[in-house]
This record gives sequence, structure tokens and C-alpha cells, in this order.
Amino acid sequence: MISPKPDNFPRITPYLYYEDVGAACDWLIKAFGFSERFRMPGPDGKLSHAELGFGGDGVVMLGNPGPDYKAPAANHGQLYVYVDDVDAHFARARDAGAKIIEEPADQFYGDRRYVAEDPERQQWSFATRVREVSNEELAQAQA
Repeated sequence: MISPKPDNFPRITPYLYYEDVGAACDWLIKAFGFSERFRMPGPDGKLSHAELGFGGDGVVMLGNPGPDYKAPAANHGQLYVYVDDVDAHFARARDAGAKIIEEPADQFYGDRRYVAEDPERQQWSFATRVREVSNEELAQAQA
């Protein structure tokens, strides 16, 4: 039987398209604190795939949209990443030149969160859980 996933990968791994995978890797490492797992050049010598780690078992894969697949014309999603200290993470991202969409703020659902955009316009939310919120409190907040 084939294992459903390698032991060192989480069950869900986002795969993001970037026109310049190498520059995206360098920027994500500097601004958001990712770590490099590996980079793989394509047959043309241009970086075609890379994997970055985050925290314990977090992994993000990056690929160049190349001729066989295309990135969507518009951003259709946002990655939501939990960090230990969202305010310190925000300061690092801001200092590295991240475009800040929303500054850190406490949210009704119990997280303190900020939103940033990377140089290729992918949006990232980073958050720290600051309090537990019951289903009843969530329903009240949304009413």
C-alpha cells in the first residue's frame, strides 16, 4: 500500500504560482520567516519548483506557471498562517517591505491578525490565537 503522504509533509500543502520562483523564495524567507527545503531548476535552467518550510510541519510549494499551466489572472484566495507572535511577525514583514493590507488587530473570532501582500500580489494572513470563542459568541458577533 502506498502511503497517503510522505511522513515529513502535512496533509494539505498549498502550491502557489510565481513568475519568479527564486525571487519569491528569497522574499518569503526574508519577510515572513520561511525556511528553504529545496529548489529545483527546470530544463531551461530557470527555477521551476521550490519548497519552503514554516514552523513544525508547514510546507508551501512554489512553481513557475510555465507553458503547461497558468496562474489565475486574479487572486482567488489567501493563505492563513498561525504564528507564535503576530506583532513581532508583522514588524519583520513590514521592515522587509511587505505591502500591508491590514495592520494587526484583534478579530471577533479570537485571533489577532494582519494581512500582507507579497511582491507578486499573493495575499497572506498571519495570526495568533489570543482567546477562545464559543459558538454562541460567534453567532452573536455575526448577528
